[in-house]
Amino acid sequence: MTAADHRLPLIAEERTAAPAPARTLADPDTPFAVVDAHRVRRNIARLARRADRLGVTLRPHVKTAKSLDVAALPDDGAPGPVTVSTLAEAEAFADGGHTDITYAVGIDPHKLPRVIALLRRGVTLRVLLDSAEQAASVAEAAREAGIAVPAQIEIDCDGHRGGLRPDAPELVGIGRVLQAAGCLDGVLTHAGESYFAHTAEERRRAAEGERDAAVAAAERLRAAGLPVPVVSVGSTPTAHAAEDLTGVTELRAGNYVFFDLVMAGLGVCDLDDLALSVVVTVIGHRPEYGWIITDGGWMAMSRDRGTSAQPQDQGYGLVADLGGRLVPGLVMTAASQEHGTLTARDGGRLPDLPIGTRLRVLPNHACATAAQHQAYHVVDGTLPAEPAPAVQAVWKRVTGW
Repeated sequence: MTAADHRLPLIAEERTAAPAPARTLADPDTPFAVVDAHRVRRNIARLARRADRLGVTLRPHVKTAKSLDVAALPDDGAPGPVTVSTLAEAEAFADGGHTDITYAVGIDPHKLPRVIALLRRGVTLRVLLDSAEQAASVAEAAREAGIAVPAQIEIDCDGHRGGLRPDAPELVGIGRVLQAAGCLDGVLTHAGESYFAHTAEERRRAAEGERDAAVAAAERLRAAGLPVPVVSVGSTPTAHAAEDLTGVTELRAGNYVFFDLVMAGLGVCDLDDLALSVVVTVIGHRPEYGWIITDGGWMAMSRDRGTSAQPQDQGYGLVADLGGRLVPGLVMTAASQEHGTLTARDGGRLPDLPIGTRLRVLPNHACATAAQHQAYHVVDGTLPAEPAPAVQAVWKRVTGW
């Protein structure tokens, strides 16, 4: 095995059924997604060290990469605990050997047969709920199947999405319904508003609020004589800001494996940490408008404009050369379905990029951009990039719901 092979093993090709990798990023038809595995490993190690220091289990959210190969990078490839956003992910990760899975989207009772099928396979699959109706459905399904359906009660820590406030009158009643069927597994919260926390102090307060909400809900349930084995918190901004997770058992985050321009704009990471990009090709010039046209539009990048609310609007993405070096001042400022428009920031001078030039665009929102692609061409950013970065592997993504 060469040194490069040691840094970047080709993980379970037979499992992912990935196509044979291209030789370099100059080979595949554009647009296509690229992942720098060196940066992914570095990002994973950073949060793992933090979770260890805080004394909590790290349960990565696989909704960003949706890749068994990315999930295999920690712990020498041994399947560990994960969070999923779809049952398709849960089923794919169970097929890949993962047996400790949290489905962190409110449960639709219609989906419970798929949940029970996974439980019968020996997979611990937790579901999430925030209403008496859902709790009753879970309890009924568990009794009919003769198998416990582990359920966590979602707690609303910031008014972002679903969940019960920690002092909600119905919290204990929901807990009792679940416990009577042997299903109460704990509480879970997500500080969604932390994605708008633009300072370190704001993120620190969001992390404290997230912790305090989950712990308060757990204490109310315990005071009522109910078991709360799991107290789960996390978002990428708060996971990197938390300093004290007393009372919490596990930390969840997903975006951190790739990071993106939104996270960089918040100060959670640096541009050098961004591991996902999309390779596009220059297909035209409109000098009268100050445009360079590429073959990568919103179908390749997504329509996400998450940096538009930040102090520095990055359009649809920053532009790098094929080796990953940023092209100064060049931004993807407009997109139609299959066309991207690059312009010089603040009316600056456009670089000379002939037709056929390949570029890499760094995305606003890694989850949304990754979802536009079926696989990642994997490179190692520590290796020479001339004449073009070598493709080490192709990692497939899980799709569907």
